[in-house]
Amino acid sequence: MTVRVQQKDFNLGDELKTLHKGNHAIGGVCAFTGLVRDMSHNGEISTMTLEYYPSMTEKILQKIKAQAQQRWSLEASLIIHRYGKLNAGEQIVLVATASHNRDAAFESCQFIMDFLKTKAPFWKIETDLNGNQQWVEAKNCDNIIASNWTKNN
Repeated sequence: MTVRVQQKDFNLGDELKTLHKGNHAIGGVCAFTGLVRDMSHNGEISTMTLEYYPSMTEKILQKIKAQAQQRWSLEASLIIHRYGKLNAGEQIVLVATASHNRDAAFESCQFIMDFLKTKAPFWKIETDLNGNQQWVEAKNCDNIIASNWTKNN
């Protein structure tokens, strides 16, 4: 069960192969790859810069993974989140989960991603085509989606 915060890009195929390599108990792998969009509610952007506090961020990502492991029987899981200056179209995050069945893989992957959006301490700055910068604000709709996971627990 791996968590990595890194500046360099990742190879989706290689990461997924490594995730389930040699584990024949895995019946389903679900992966979500997030990309930097070229548009925001403020218009077209060219880059997004992500900042974070290393020890704090990794601890929270590990906690989110542990919560997913408690809810679902996972054989493996992976979170890779990039930081630094990223161009529109670049990969920013990979969440992958592997389980005996697809339901656990799908649900746990969505759970982890929903909590990354709301709990992971990353600070994002968008830069538009004119070089103007703006902090990315948290979205209330993301908090509502994440809160749905805790309503019945």
